[in-house]
Amino acid sequence: MKTRYHLPVSAALRRCLLLTGLSGAALTAHGQVTPTPRVFPRPAPVATDTAAADQVGRSQEFATPSVVGQGPSKGLVFHYERVPRFNVSSDAQKVGLKDFNTQATKNARLMIKGYIPMLNNPHLKLILGINYEREEFQFQDRPTGYELYDNIEDKGLKTLGAQLAVIRPVNETNWYIFRVKGELSGDYTSSELNVSDYLRVSSEFLYGWKRSPTFSWGVGVQLGYTFGRFSPYPALLYNRTFNPRWGVEALFPARVTVRYNASPKSLFFAGYSVDGLNYIVKLRTPLRYEGATLNSLELRETEVKGRLRWEREIYDFLWFGLEGGYRYNYAFDAFDRTNNNRIKIIDSKLANAPYASVELFIVPPRKFLKK
Repeated sequence: MKTRYHLPVSAALRRCLLLTGLSGAALTAHGQVTPTPRVFPRPAPVATDTAAADQVGRSQEFATPSVVGQGPSKGLVFHYERVPRFNVSSDAQKVGLKDFNTQATKNARLMIKGYIPMLNNPHLKLILGINYEREEFQFQDRPTGYELYDNIEDKGLKTLGAQLAVIRPVNETNWYIFRVKGELSGDYTSSELNVSDYLRVSSEFLYGWKRSPTFSWGVGVQLGYTFGRFSPYPALLYNRTFNPRWGVEALFPARVTVRYNASPKSLFFAGYSVDGLNYIVKLRTPLRYEGATLNSLELRETEVKGRLRWEREIYDFLWFGLEGGYRYNYAFDAFDRTNNNRIKIIDSKLANAPYASVELFIVPPRKFLKK
């Protein structure tokens, strides 16, 4: 007779419960669904963040008149311009003076300009500019025997100036520019310079709208000598880039330019510009007319240039510019500056002629522009 061994009841019960638990766990694991993780919003900026509390989630771009596609900002510019031989004629406007015709064998200009950013905050930019210009004339059959030409022959008509430009982005859409410029213009030398005689002051104010990164425009007023005598005239700024290749840069009526971006390192321009110069000339020999004796006169030169220009990068911070076109002379007139009305005494015309210029300029290196 075989003897049967029985497990204790408690042990059998524990074994049954264990098998039941394992089976249930297996079934639950088979049908389990992974829960979706919760997504939290980005935290607000801490107190040290550059975004103000009321600017969270808003753009921090401020409006400026520049648009994408424009060439690099110029820091230091060296410019030389030359006009070939052309005819010159002068008609006397007062009794005692005479008419005269000759040829100018040389008309050259040298310009050196520099721009220094004094302040470059997103909401305020201050730029200091300095410039030195020198214009020279030479005439056929020297001396010509004509007082006006002999007094500017090889004399060096100089312009030394400084300007301050304030660019104020108001918000993401609006901006304004204020510029004031003072220049000493004439045939002065360091030993005989009288600031009050040669000082010329000009200014401009423009208020504008930045419609997009490719479109900015503004309206305002300019006061200066662009069109001869000192006077105010309206100004319309229009900067627009239509596509990656074409754009327009204009400050009408002073200049309008169409831009073609061949590449980031090569740009072409076509358009026109109006240039106005105002010189005080000390006379070597006094000029006499109708009982008046002049020891100095005011020479106003205004010209319109149709121009083609190419700008090309040589190195990271160094560019060159080549420009050529046709110069239309609007005025080259002498005035009696001793009279408050600035009476014109000689009406001169420089014959229209082609011109050419070469330019080297320094721009901010790319590594300084990277954020």
